Amino acid sequence: MTLIKSISGIRGTIGGSVGENLTPPDIVKFTAAFGQWLKNNASDKKTKVVIGRDARLSGQMLSQLVAATLQSLGIDVVDLGLATTPTVEIAVPLENALGGIILTASHNPIQWNALKLLNDKGEFISAKDGEEVLAIAEKEDFSFADVKHLGKYSQNDSYLQKHIEQILALPLVDVEAIRNRNFKIAVDAVNSVGGIAVPALLKALGVSQIGLFNCEPTGYFAHNPEPLPENLLQFSRDVEKGHFDLGIVVDPDVDRLAFICDNGEPFGEEYTLVAVADYVLQHQKGSTVSNLSSTQALKLITEKRGCQYFASAVGEVNVVNTMKLCKAVIGGEGNGGIIYPDLHYGRDALVGIALFLSHLAKFGKSITLLRSQYPNFYISKNKIELSEGLDLGEILEKLQKKYAKFDVSTIDGLKITFESAWVHLRRSNTEPIIRIYAEADSANTAENLAEKLMKDISEMAKH
Repeated sequence: MTLIKSISGIRGTIGGSVGENLTPPDIVKFTAAFGQWLKNNASDKKTKVVIGRDARLSGQMLSQLVAATLQSLGIDVVDLGLATTPTVEIAVPLENALGGIILTASHNPIQWNALKLLNDKGEFISAKDGEEVLAIAEKEDFSFADVKHLGKYSQNDSYLQKHIEQILALPLVDVEAIRNRNFKIAVDAVNSVGGIAVPALLKALGVSQIGLFNCEPTGYFAHNPEPLPENLLQFSRDVEKGHFDLGIVVDPDVDRLAFICDNGEPFGEEYTLVAVADYVLQHQKGSTVSNLSSTQALKLITEKRGCQYFASAVGEVNVVNTMKLCKAVIGGEGNGGIIYPDLHYGRDALVGIALFLSHLAKFGKSITLLRSQYPNFYISKNKIELSEGLDLGEILEKLQKKYAKFDVSTIDGLKITFESAWVHLRRSNTEPIIRIYAEADSANTAENLAEKLMKDISEMAKH
């Protein structure tokens, strides 16, 4: 059982001991710290915070604790209830709020939950801001309001519709083309808020044939909620057997997006961003961004369209910062996270669906044929649990020296780029593990490369 405080927010498992898990006292402490930080930086005496949650079992309990804590600080709360992460992000500036809290552990299993913290732009707070919040929590340096100045609580369930309307208004979203293709689409929303949001979006896009799989937002995840091929075997069979044109898969908070082809094969979550970027670049010239652990196919597609590619450290806030610096027109992460600045700076599966379907509709052929248009690379994703006392920094320094003759990046952990392959090692922001990703033009090469580096780490850890 674990409590992790990082750039990605406060994440942990429900139950257990205070300070070691995401228990009620921990939830209150970190919520109070964030609320106090907002008040410290507010120009007005009163503040407003937007909250929303995915459908996981602990969500309602978490939401009540968070709302009451914010109110006790004299902060008004606008509760969106069951809402996708990008919907909450869009609601914050529309509500003229000073921040937001999304209650979701994203792709983590059912026992996890988290507080994701947003600034007044509806974007994740910076690492520096996060450090200030953690410092306030550590000192318990918060002051609660007297009884006459408690915050107000209100509910608002209108923001999904507002979110969808903003997507439909985007010039690159072609509702007519999508409607004319008469797609038959299957949706797997892993029994969370995507079961509400994705069908609503598809209907607004003119899709009338929708097959619903695991779309009841009960919080009992039908399978591992991370949208990886090994977790989607049954859904892949359902797509093929049902003669659907494609399948759409989202994670519990709908910021990650994956597709299943008409033949039941995964489109590849790494290629969600590649395909959407290809479509955007055909109509909007500009740079693209993904993190260091994402496929090199995006770089190749970007350069093919006569544009420039940039890489960032892993983590949505890092991708967003790089996108702003290089004025990127599209970006995201290889885990199926699409960030389209014309809508907002946040990973958004809903806008990703709308752009992808516009692309596929105009392509005029099957999703399988669309996938064949892109270069084939294979990523081997591995992880090693962090043992107590392991000095990861020292190990990365040793590896950097060992592979000094190759192109090495230390922006985020260590990335070694070979002629047509790369390997990236970094400490996870969300779990107590080292992630080891390797990509090459064949699965065997990628796996062998990852295994070689894992062996190097094992040997170096002994000395």
